[in-house]
Amino acid sequence: MEATYYQFTTTTTLLLLLLFYGGTFLMSLLVRHKKENVDGYMVSSGKVGFGISAASMTATWIWAASFYAAASSAYTYGLSGAIHYGFWGALMILFIYPFGQRFRQLAPNAHTLGELIHARHGSSSQLILAVSNVLGSSISLMVNFTAAGAVVAILSPLSFVHGVLIAGIGTLAYTLWSGFRASILTDVAQLIALMGVAVIIIPWVLFSAGGPDVMAQGLERLTAEQANFFSTEAILNQGAPFFVAVLAYAIGNQTIAQRLFAVRQDLIKPTFLTATVGYGAVVIGLGMLGLMALLLGVQPDGGDLNNIIPQMASTYLPPFMIGLFFLLVVASLSSTADADLTALSAIMMTDVYAKNIVKGRPEPRKMLLIGRVTMIVATMVGLILASLALDILVMLVFVGALWGAVVFPVIASCYWPRVTNSAFTWAVAGGVLLFTAVRFELLPMEGVIGFFFEMVAAVGAGVVLGLMSFGFFGRLVGVVVGVIAALVSAWYFAGFLTDYTVLLASLTAYGASTIICVALSLMSREEFDFDLISQRVQLFQEADKTQAQVAGAAAPQATPAE
Repeated sequence: MEATYYQFTTTTTLLLLLLFYGGTFLMSLLVRHKKENVDGYMVSSGKVGFGISAASMTATWIWAASFYAAASSAYTYGLSGAIHYGFWGALMILFIYPFGQRFRQLAPNAHTLGELIHARHGSSSQLILAVSNVLGSSISLMVNFTAAGAVVAILSPLSFVHGVLIAGIGTLAYTLWSGFRASILTDVAQLIALMGVAVIIIPWVLFSAGGPDVMAQGLERLTAEQANFFSTEAILNQGAPFFVAVLAYAIGNQTIAQRLFAVRQDLIKPTFLTATVGYGAVVIGLGMLGLMALLLGVQPDGGDLNNIIPQMASTYLPPFMIGLFFLLVVASLSSTADADLTALSAIMMTDVYAKNIVKGRPEPRKMLLIGRVTMIVATMVGLILASLALDILVMLVFVGALWGAVVFPVIASCYWPRVTNSAFTWAVAGGVLLFTAVRFELLPMEGVIGFFFEMVAAVGAGVVLGLMSFGFFGRLVGVVVGVIAALVSAWYFAGFLTDYTVLLASLTAYGASTIICVALSLMSREEFDFDLISQRVQLFQEADKTQAQVAGAAAPQATPAE
């Protein structure tokens, strides 16, 4: 039997959407500059303060899939589900900042991580990051627009396509002219609204459903695994893969890098610490709706776990609160969609046009035009993809693997002077190739082959834990932790990890890329001078002024007639 959802009228739905997107558009007008600065358009010239940066980071990390997935996890794995999802995701924000500080130290004027890698290695390595981010951000846009279409179709008479179009056009409207400035300013308002609504909605659902006593009675519905906070199934099927995947996302994704390069350099640590707490609190809280549904015996409509949150909202909230829930979903997807648009524009402006097409001599006005055209094209692509029946999971997994394969080469390139461009390129290619073989079961994961991949994955586990330890405690601790973790994992994974394909594939991407990168780098005797990076990466607007001054000084001067 299908669930019956509360629905707004068409007029009410359009008014709610107009309220949200109209309000964000007016906010964007407040930060619009008549004569836009290209560096400000991309990263606010690296001068964003603590509060705005922390809020923007948190809002961007919380996208439409976050709380849907958190609720699904709690419904599937019980007590530990939402905690594992929110906690590991939050920790990934925390683990970014030590490496982020190094990135900013090397390239204080950078706009993209690819720009730093270009200064370190050249075009091929940079374009690997650029391509992965174009794919990832395009898919993210598709997911967020799809979420908008779904919630509009469920809660109103409007169709799925109407919801997709409104979300796409609305997000583009307030992001197009002011770029990153509009994105981060609206992120602040969206996060405030999102947290406020979450604080109201969760207790409201709890008490409308009967309060703590009713929930306690539902504990008998839990299986032994669902009742166990340290559930092995929850950790291996969700916690560990998510932990590994999000680290890759954090290092490789331009939406995160863009906020890293935008915040004042001395505020990186407090910004990321605050965002860690904010993300964890909101996502774990929203995930509790899934646990409540499990305890109440709610069956997801059509067997789709993504329907749990709208079902709970429609069943236990009054119309006014359903309206707030509707705005919560729209705010979460828009905060990530606008980040994707600004990320894509920065990549095309910097990594493609400035560094590869005009070889470091860009025209700022043309860059702004390219950035805005990119946003328009990206929105159209996202809308088209959202209307297609594509396997989103497969695409996301593949892009995530690409980012997993770049984590060690990127970090090593910023600390180890012997890493070469060929080492970087072949490491990523090898990591992606072996990941593909595992994830899509192109080879039989048994016998010698299975054991081989388990050992590569063990190296990957050592790399993940070693890098995290290195970021906070230095090289010696990182190496020791990494070696010990790899050895312990090798003993534990043997004959075991092939049963957990997602985790095996993700760790394989890390392990393979690391092995190849280290091997090829040790074969080189080159020693890179890291001081060259800051010299090669400059603010475009200032560089343009310098070029104009040089040209003016070189121009022949008119002499007075005798």
